[in-house]
Amino acid sequence: MLYFMIINLVGFVMMCVDKQLAIHHKNRVPERVLFLIAIIGGSFGSILGMYAFRHKTKHLSFVIGMPVILIIQLVVLYLYISI
Repeated sequence: MLYFMIINLVGFVMMCVDKQLAIHHKNRVPERVLFLIAIIGGSFGSILGMYAFRHKTKHLSFVIGMPVILIIQLVVLYLYISI
């Protein structure tokens, strides 16, 4: 449980960091890194960060991809618990 709390916090913070880097025209966090954080368990925090900081909300790959990752993770968790 602690792992998921930390990785979701990382996802949330990374959205904030990338938004600030974008505002200041600095080198950005690669999109693949943002997706990797979501895939390894930080999808909920990443989604919260997306909307809290209004970041990547115009990119369909994020608007659709992040919730799809979360849904897949929830289905896998449900199947794991129910077996």
